[in-house]
Amino acid sequence: MTPREILNELKWRDDRDLAKAKVWYEHRGAESGYVVISGAEITELERGYFTTIQARIPIYKIFRIEYEGEIIFERHPEENP
Repeated sequence: MTPREILNELKWRDDRDLAKAKVWYEHRGAESGYVVISGAEITELERGYFTTIQARIPIYKIFRIEYEGEIIFERHPEENP
């Protein structure tokens, strides 16, 4: 599954909750090179982007998604699709 498919599933399935997810994405401006946000911060899921109150971020920058402590998506940050 792609990160977009996973996030949509967490958002729309009755037995899931996007707010319980943590999303890691690449961010050149961050000292660590990445940012971690809660799924609760995601305000919109678009075809190629996800949106928070602060920014619109390309989905391809996501390199890890964790749900209730379990990694459900992971790739190395330098492995852009």
